[in-house]
Amino acid sequence: MRSALAFSLRASALWLGSACLSMCLATEVNQATEAELDSVKGLGPASTARILEARAQGLFKDWADLMRRVKGIKASQAAKLSEAGLRVNGKNLAGEDAP
Repeated sequence: MRSALAFSLRASALWLGSACLSMCLATEVNQATEAELDSVKGLGPASTARILEARAQGLFKDWADLMRRVKGIKASQAAKLSEAGLRVNGKNLAGEDAP
């Protein structure tokens, strides 16, 4: 019984750690794959496709450039994506370097 509890606690800790890792790490919009972009909360297949299409024309300079070139990403959506870990040239929407 004791070993089953220990196993369960270890498994829970690993799951929690991996969940935090995926949520806590930044995703660089200029380098991310389609799957990495899709993993950002707030981005789905359609918005990811628009980002990749715009990025094919040239890398994003900053958040303003991303919002200007990608339909559907306005200030409120950009704030949510920044909070979810999306970065443009290593910076969040407030212009701070990614952790």
